[in-house]
Amino acid sequence: MKKLILLAVFVIGATFYNQAEAQTISDNALGLRFGGGNDVGAEISYQRAVGTNNNRLELDLGWRDNSDYDAFKLTGIYQWVWNIEGGFNWYAGAGAGLLGVDANSEFRDEDDGTYLFLAGDIGIEYNFDIPLLISLDFRPEFGFFSDNNVLNEFSPDIALGIRYQF
Repeated sequence: MKKLILLAVFVIGATFYNQAEAQTISDNALGLRFGGGNDVGAEISYQRAVGTNNNRLELDLGWRDNSDYDAFKLTGIYQWVWNIEGGFNWYAGAGAGLLGVDANSEFRDEDDGTYLFLAGDIGIEYNFDIPLLISLDFRPEFGFFSDNNVLNEFSPDIALGIRYQF
């Protein structure tokens, strides 16, 4: 709980940070985000610039299909982006998502269902001179399992993102 409060204070404080030498972000970026949150793995990632203050919306869709379970994960994050120097940026954000799990084994039936989760996001990225963006971020996720009423499930998600900007 202390980490959640610290993250909230950080994100709120970061929104009031005034960056004088802001580098503009691209209007769109599409690529992959390689992580491990909720064991879903790689995600298709789309970023869209919002407004004129280097803010953006990131949408990620991941899925997994194996012998133990099938799952999908859809995440939406609103991000604030600040320039560090040159092509380096850092960002922070908050959002929510949906995780669906269908167990393929009778021993894992208790895992079936739909999760709603809240997510924070903090990371660093490098914008190359070519239309390539690479990022590393940490996304803590706090889930709410709808069927079994298990609350406050925590899942850390660390990921590497590679996106084409256009």
